[in-house]
Amino acid sequence: MEPKKMCLGLFSGSVDKLTAAGIILGGAAALDMKVDIYVLLQGARAFRKDIGDNPDKLQMAENPALKEEFLQSLKNLKVKTWVEFFKEAKEITDVKIHICGLAGKIWGAEKLEDFIGIADDICGISAYITGAEEADVNLFI
Repeated sequence: MEPKKMCLGLFSGSVDKLTAAGIILGGAAALDMKVDIYVLLQGARAFRKDIGDNPDKLQMAENPALKEEFLQSLKNLKVKTWVEFFKEAKEITDVKIHICGLAGKIWGAEKLEDFIGIADDICGISAYITGAEEADVNLFI
């Protein structure tokens, strides 16, 4: 039987939503799902090499005043960073991370090497729409 497919439209570049996406991705990997992540708009900024896993350069989407408390709690609980969740999932199952070309350009990153090493390619929005149509599970964060 072919594994189920998940399509994740990752619009947000905030540390709280990236962490949530990483946790969901870990669950999908544990279920051996095939996952395609399409990194859109603010998400593309978070995937830039100079930003990536640096929480100081990321915002908090839900209640920004709680950012330090959130980060400290993650540290105290020894929760992986969002990038570590993504890397681990890529090691466990078939995960592809596609960066929207326009989103990258908006944030000054046009080539694959401008992004953290877990990005697989740069594509257009039609790839995301096709991926969403073909997926068993479609999420937008």
